[in-house]
Amino acid sequence: MTDHPILFLPGPTEVDAELRAILSRPQVGHRQKIFIDETIAICGKLRALYRTSQHALFETCPATALMEAAIRNLVPPGGKTLHLVGGAFSERWSRIAGWCGRSPENLTVPMGQAHTAEQLRTHLRTGGSYSAIAITHNETSSGVLEPLRELTAVARELAPDAMLLVDVVTSLAGTEVLFDDWGLDLAFAGTQKCLALPPGLTTFAVSDRALRRAETVPDRGFLFDLVRTVPETEAGKTLATPCVPLAFALSHQLDRVLAEGLPARAARHLAMRDAVLSRCQQVGIQPFVAEPARRSPSVSCLLASGHDVAALAARAKAAGFLIDQGYGDLKGKTFRIGHMGDHTVARVQQLLAALLP
Repeated sequence: MTDHPILFLPGPTEVDAELRAILSRPQVGHRQKIFIDETIAICGKLRALYRTSQHALFETCPATALMEAAIRNLVPPGGKTLHLVGGAFSERWSRIAGWCGRSPENLTVPMGQAHTAEQLRTHLRTGGSYSAIAITHNETSSGVLEPLRELTAVARELAPDAMLLVDVVTSLAGTEVLFDDWGLDLAFAGTQKCLALPPGLTTFAVSDRALRRAETVPDRGFLFDLVRTVPETEAGKTLATPCVPLAFALSHQLDRVLAEGLPARAARHLAMRDAVLSRCQQVGIQPFVAEPARRSPSVSCLLASGHDVAALAARAKAAGFLIDQGYGDLKGKTFRIGHMGDHTVARVQQLLAALLP
């Protein structure tokens, strides 16, 4: 048992003591050479994580800020965006597009379901042209993993001029994300999910063609102006003061992630998911996502299945673990276990033994 509750939330997730120690080191200035060099190094490591030879960097902000930045940089005022909506966070991105003065359109599926390539193909053949297509790879609110490779292939075929914008918040470093191979234009993820760090930084990758598009879009702002911030940050000079301790921790964690190996890390996340689903189904608790192939490797959303969700959460807390009691309309009807980051199957089994004895 630790001296604090172990977080099995869908984010923020548990942070290892090794990383917490880095966060407590003495402060350095963000214009000192040590930090400039570290920032350049982080960008290189992020390119390896995102599997891109183009651009990858970080900003001090929540991931939601990158939803807005993507719209303001890559969609002209009034431009049409297509949003694949299947839960709270994909819906949020659509609303942000509208609040930014763009014209969002939704291709919606019921919560718990994923979009299919054929649905997107049919829509793109009849829905007109779009400046951007926004996809949430792993819908944290419902535990659905979208078939991103297949969806982006259809988008590239039928909407080649549309920017492909992808929320990889709870998939990056937890399952396969191939930025270049899948033809993505902007993808982003906060540090508090599969990267197993505190919240505060958002990592993101940007394509060369996205930067060319951004040059044509007016009123991009300052901090999130991709044309300005990408080259400056890649040169080690962030536009504004970043969260310096968290950047050092990110650099160290990226070393650990890349040393584990992305395929091995993805396999560990699948093993944790399978352990959760197996035990839950043994006691009659069913997953919210019916299609096995679409169940998230990082967040399991479980139906209450006759159980009192609040009582389950209280039992977990009494044993030293925190789980989630459902998001939005699913609160109390489902519960979520975030098995991501640096958790192990052994630690998941400890939680399950306490939660479902």
